[in-house]
Amino acid sequence: MAKHGRPPMIGGAVYKRKNSMTWQVRYKDQKGEWIRESAGTADRQEAERFLRDRLDARDEGRLSVLLRSKEFTFNAWADWFLERRSKPPFRSPGNHQQNLNALKFLRPAFGHMALADITAEAVEDYLAVRLQSGRRVRTKFGLELRGTIKPATAHQELRILSHILNVAVKQKVLGTNPCLSVEFPASVRKTTRKPHYMSASEQARIELAAPSYLRNVVIIIAELGLRYRKELLPMKKNQVDLENALVHISDSKTATGIGDMPLSQTAREAFRRQIEETPGSEYLFPSPKQNASKPYMTNLRKVWAATLKKADVPYFAPYELRHTFATRLSAGGVADHMVTQMLRQSDADVFKLYSQAKLGMMREALAKIDRQANERGISSTHDAI
Repeated sequence: MAKHGRPPMIGGAVYKRKNSMTWQVRYKDQKGEWIRESAGTADRQEAERFLRDRLDARDEGRLSVLLRSKEFTFNAWADWFLERRSKPPFRSPGNHQQNLNALKFLRPAFGHMALADITAEAVEDYLAVRLQSGRRVRTKFGLELRGTIKPATAHQELRILSHILNVAVKQKVLGTNPCLSVEFPASVRKTTRKPHYMSASEQARIELAAPSYLRNVVIIIAELGLRYRKELLPMKKNQVDLENALVHISDSKTATGIGDMPLSQTAREAFRRQIEETPGSEYLFPSPKQNASKPYMTNLRKVWAATLKKADVPYFAPYELRHTFATRLSAGGVADHMVTQMLRQSDADVFKLYSQAKLGMMREALAKIDRQANERGISSTHDAI
């Protein structure tokens, strides 16, 4: 016993309330104020373990974040995320729609849970159930379940859940992201198609089969890597400076996408042709329809598919021309960080996605090797020896 009475309680204590089977804990926070919580268990050892975790969090400065994560349910945080981090200008309308679609399945599983209660085990259980669920198909008779969903669908939901929780960690309402400890239980390689690299021979056939404006689109994106729907098609002619070989990108998917881009000679000629072919319009690619909702083209899907079929090239999305741009830069020896800057990406890891088609370009280069010349060189070397 201390001289002036009972010593102060430093570690905290576990106790039970009257007529309750659940253990409670009490301890002091960093400011010396008492915190009382339910340990959520009837086992004393588990309650003592819960108390130790709280004391460790206090000593490491994580207690306030841990307590805040108990206040937010996943539903409440998802609402905040959709309003503050999902809509433009943070994300494109397409990404916002993807988040909404994923939350249709994430909310029933995690919506009622506090952020702190979402564990790696809970996420893995969700994925196991989700991978066995039926694929919803809209028909004239309504929604029908056919087969099971692709692993890539569940993987995208995991990616979106992880992003939502990462934002919670950055906003200090969650200590750690449990998704970082989750191992996806299926392979997505067989269901996720790699981006297509457009070879030089394919580009020649596409340009030959394409209408003039689409030919210019192909050349510009392959030379500059512009996003065709957000950056190129809505572009006005006053954004192109042919004299100084610059193009100004005034609107983009992300803030890092806005800025000036230098023009190669090939891209400069494509811009010049497109300007000359569209007199009387302020837009580079004016809409051919008089009653169109927007004064410029908004989609190339039909004409693109028809052109690829005519050119006898397997279908790939127009956006993948951007992958070709990144792949050609990388294969040409441009440093990865510079390729990332020319793609105008804020995340360097995204470059790996755009350049993974490099293997196709390597095969194309190997096919051009003059093997007879190599053999002649080897023979002359042997003769000299």
